[in-house]
Amino acid sequence: MFPPARLGTAAFVTMAVGVLAALGLPSSAVRAADQEVNVYSFRQEQLIRPLLDAFTKETGIEVRLVSGKDDALLERLKAEGENSPADILMTVDAGRLYRAVEAGLLQPVTSSTLDALVPAQYREPSGLWYGLSVRARPIMVAKDRVAPDSIKSYTDLADPKWKGKVCVRSSGSVYNQSMLDAMIERVGVEKTEAWAAGLVANFARPPTGGDRDQIKGLASGECDVAISNSYYLGQMTTSSDEAEKAAAAATLIVWPDQDAAGVHVNISGAGVTKSAKNKENAVKLLEFLAGDAAQAIYAGDVYEYPLREGIALSPVVAAWGTFKADTLDVSKLGTHNAEALRIADRVGWR
Repeated sequence: MFPPARLGTAAFVTMAVGVLAALGLPSSAVRAADQEVNVYSFRQEQLIRPLLDAFTKETGIEVRLVSGKDDALLERLKAEGENSPADILMTVDAGRLYRAVEAGLLQPVTSSTLDALVPAQYREPSGLWYGLSVRARPIMVAKDRVAPDSIKSYTDLADPKWKGKVCVRSSGSVYNQSMLDAMIERVGVEKTEAWAAGLVANFARPPTGGDRDQIKGLASGECDVAISNSYYLGQMTTSSDEAEKAAAAATLIVWPDQDAAGVHVNISGAGVTKSAKNKENAVKLLEFLAGDAAQAIYAGDVYEYPLREGIALSPVVAAWGTFKADTLDVSKLGTHNAEALRIADRVGWR
């Protein structure tokens, strides 16, 4: 018998069913395997389960989901090797996808559908991974204390006039690492380090918590200016927690660098694992997630931005207005990660 890897999915299933039938055994196990795809995801299940359920409803392919912390899942994939059941690795940042590529955990796929649906700047050039949604990381200010036109650029956050007034999470956050990474790509190490040093000098408090905590810091008066991914503000705006809703209501988004490079953006994205046993189904899932129906869920329910124009936004997100996004190829995020960490260490951004 030929090893399964040398046969297409359909051919292998047909052959296996025939063998089982000849032995008088049921073919249900093979059929069941043919109708599943296994996903390792850094994303919280409640955010992506509606998307996965919609895929199952449309295709009949069951999605088995394992959610976990980013580094832990990468290490799990490495440890499992070719025996890993994962068909797809889904992440919340291009920097994590870069690490997965560097570790040899993903395989390239060829899909004219994905190439048509995902703009070139939001995918890995050789097909190792594809962006699934766009995530903006703008500046946020306390609505009652900061005039929105008083900040025009990320570089303004290093101005001494904001001393003791800036909240941002730890440099251990991959979101901040990718932001530094993009800045290094744009202006080089020296200018990026000077900016980071000025930012640290303006911290209202030692970095703590996640992006929601930076927004809460604005509402409590702990700081006047913060950096956060925009979708957190959307989630807080519609939260059942009244304190979170109040904090969101006290916050205003500033879209920086509209006369320059634009707002720093990243992606959530996914790639097919090197060990994938259900590659055909994995590609189908990626194509579905990049399609209009799934993009509408990302934009309407998750408060992120779709990959392309023509997809309706959530009213909450639409109310924030339009902005110019940085056109930097996000596949470059991760290339300067080591230097970004060294900069953060040198300037005392813990």
